[in-house]
Amino acid sequence: MVPDTKRATGRINITKIEQSPYDEAGGPKILEIQATEEFIGDLAGVGTVRFLFVSRADGSASFVGVERFVGELDGRAGTLILQNSGTLENGEVSGSWFVVPGSGTEEFVGLRGEGGFRTEIGFFLDYWFE
Repeated sequence: MVPDTKRATGRINITKIEQSPYDEAGGPKILEIQATEEFIGDLAGVGTVRFLFVSRADGSASFVGVERFVGELDGRAGTLILQNSGTLENGEVSGSWFVVPGSGTEEFVGLRGEGGFRTEIGFFLDYWFE
């Protein structure tokens, strides 16, 4: 275990979402989704994310994404990049994410972490500073 690991929790509200076709050549469609998200909780601020979303005929989907977060965590302010992957099944989004190493700026320099998210539960991020 990494020394001095803390857990941040909260929820995410999507404030803006746009989608466009990325690849529709046979099989499941791939959509590009851009969203702006409001983080509320221990990790508080705004994220802008771009997903590639594989949409299946049954309404389920898989996705990968990269998100720039700007805000505060544990009394510190800065930006960081989250890399995430997940699924959409039965109307519920769930997935995992991690802080891209070396992506922290300002007071987030050296920030590392990993966690997850789920529609009805919210998010968590286990984090530490190197």
